[in-house]
Amino acid sequence: MPREAVFLDRDGTLIEEVHYLAEPEQVRLIANAAQAVRKLNEAGVLVVVVTNQAGVARGYFPESHVFEVHEHLSALLAQRGARLDGYYYCPHHPEGVNEYRCECDCRKPKPGLLQRAARELDIDLSQSWMIGDKVSDAEAGTAAGCRSILVRTGHELPNNITTTGLLAVVDDLVEAVEIVVLTLRVREDTSRGA
Repeated sequence: MPREAVFLDRDGTLIEEVHYLAEPEQVRLIANAAQAVRKLNEAGVLVVVVTNQAGVARGYFPESHVFEVHEHLSALLAQRGARLDGYYYCPHHPEGVNEYRCECDCRKPKPGLLQRAARELDIDLSQSWMIGDKVSDAEAGTAAGCRSILVRTGHELPNNITTTGLLAVVDDLVEAVEIVVLTLRVREDTSRGA
């Protein structure tokens, strides 16, 4: 039976924004992000990172560095009792300088990363969420059929966001997760009462 998931953007949502982060030593968890991920783990939903990594296509760092950063991030979360159920990333960019230069279906705002995760992890996208710090994150979530929440911990968001499917703009991942968990509880209570 397909499961629900929370898709998280990486930079600016889960970890501090670093322009073209390439090294594990650059990874800094945003305050209380591990606690928020742990709360999702306890709620029984999958937590999956979906991230654009154009630095690969632009030749700033090799694809292997993406894996190293993700291993380090997983270790930092594990130290705090939290875990991610998967990582999906797009190494492409239409202005790249190497074999990753292309128009693809996985670079957000396109929904390819979420759709691939849904196939591989048996996720029900209509019951899932996308949380990120850019309008392109919300657009990817909407295009995949998810509900979306934006956080203010990364890129500065415009004042008038009109993205379809956007439920809220909140201060941080903790607030976003509170909305998700509350929605899960309400749905659970409703199904019990039915």
